[in-house]
Amino acid sequence: MNQVGLIGRITKDPDVRYGAESNLAVARFSIAINRGKGKNGEDKGADFPNIVCFGKTAELVEKYVGKGRLVGISGRLTTGHYEKDGRTIYTTEVTADRVDFLDHAKDGEDGEAKPKSEVEPTNKQEPIPDVPADVPEGFDTLEDSENPIPF
Repeated sequence: MNQVGLIGRITKDPDVRYGAESNLAVARFSIAINRGKGKNGEDKGADFPNIVCFGKTAELVEKYVGKGRLVGISGRLTTGHYEKDGRTIYTTEVTADRVDFLDHAKDGEDGEAKPKSEVEPTNKQEPIPDVPADVPEGFDTLEDSENPIPF
């Protein structure tokens, strides 16, 4: 099974190109994934995997994602190689089938995502209003009428 799930922040604005014949969008970017802290509290660093996505996913990334945004990536590992100066260069990247926008951009009262040209990236956590005391930090309560269970 080849399945990858990652959460990280975009390191720079995605590079989006369109195929000459097919006009298929291809987006390339990398994300920073924090490795956490060691036993003594020292920072373990970060990983920076390369991500590629195609079609509608790439178009949405182009429109809504910019440097600093927190995203969730679902996809698969792909490997390849090419020749450069007589040497073979091997590559590994994640081909994203899905890119979820995980942070709340400054998106007004309607709750809809805004194009990145209208949004400032943020690294700070915004408080969640009116969360009951019995809900763990980082979680929201759901009303049954808002999100009915489909079964």
